[in-house]
Amino acid sequence: MPWSVDWKVTVDGQDMSAAMKPFLISVDVTDKEGTASDTCSLTLDDRGGQVRLPREGAAVSVALQGATVFLGIVDTVRSTGTRGGGSLLVVGAKGFDSRGKVKEGQSFHKDDATLEDFLSEAAKAAGYSITIDPDLGKIERSYWASEGESFLALGQRIAREVGGTFKLRGTQAILMKRGSSPLAAVVAFSGPGGNLISWDIAPFTGRRSFTKAKVQYFDREKAKFEQEEIEFETDRDLPDATNVIRSTAGDKTQAKDIAEARKREAEREGGEGTVVLDLTPSAQAEAMLILSGTRPGVDGSYRIVTVSHKTDRTGGATTSLELRQPTGSAGKDQR
Repeated sequence: MPWSVDWKVTVDGQDMSAAMKPFLISVDVTDKEGTASDTCSLTLDDRGGQVRLPREGAAVSVALQGATVFLGIVDTVRSTGTRGGGSLLVVGAKGFDSRGKVKEGQSFHKDDATLEDFLSEAAKAAGYSITIDPDLGKIERSYWASEGESFLALGQRIAREVGGTFKLRGTQAILMKRGSSPLAAVVAFSGPGGNLISWDIAPFTGRRSFTKAKVQYFDREKAKFEQEEIEFETDRDLPDATNVIRSTAGDKTQAKDIAEARKREAEREGGEGTVVLDLTPSAQAEAMLILSGTRPGVDGSYRIVTVSHKTDRTGGATTSLELRQPTGSAGKDQR
């Protein structure tokens, strides 16, 4: 059966689509919002070892229906097979090169500097350029430090602390404020002509729902511990519950940043779910999903945190989305 999806695979700048067409069985691509690397898996029919192994670290790009859905490098190549059952070659790629300085520990500090100054130095040492959300980049502290952390670990820690999303793609690092993505929204609807195949959604959840955050810090002028408390604005009718941060911040400014980050986290964790759509190459992590046609209280807007594209030569082609942060009418049955 011929492919129902137009696909293109480029390796080290060379279009390999025509050469791969007789052997390519399936394409799986995953785009995550920052907690892990983007991944791509290409499964090929390798009977008799007929497929040439790509070199380790080769640059790979994958496009579906004309839209680029993955950029990265070859990370693993795995051969599987059975006696009398043929063999497969599975080429795995990641969104960044995990073999280099990105995993190398860094020990340095900066005094009276902005977050952009601090992370830019760490990025340069790891061989990366970095783009930082202006609101986050101007955060200033008297002391920033990396104590043996890799650039990857440092970026993830800082992102959690300031309520951002840290992402590595190629040799580019990005730190954006959560909820500020300019990406175009994805529309999903159920019914005649709709692109929604299935859904499994909880438009509100209780365990990680808080109404305020409290962070302890040390006030050097007063020579004593103080607390910074921030209340969360929410349209849900929630009982009072405080997210008490166990670690101690260095000063009031840092405490406020941490509390604000917990506020954005509470908004994101207010609901969860998954949907499966007809192949939608334009979907990206951190974009919004506009859902309709399911039922009152479930229809609404959600933040996409993971995108998985799957297609194979038998004709299947789907996009699965993991969702968080319900907004709008989601969670509200107003009948």
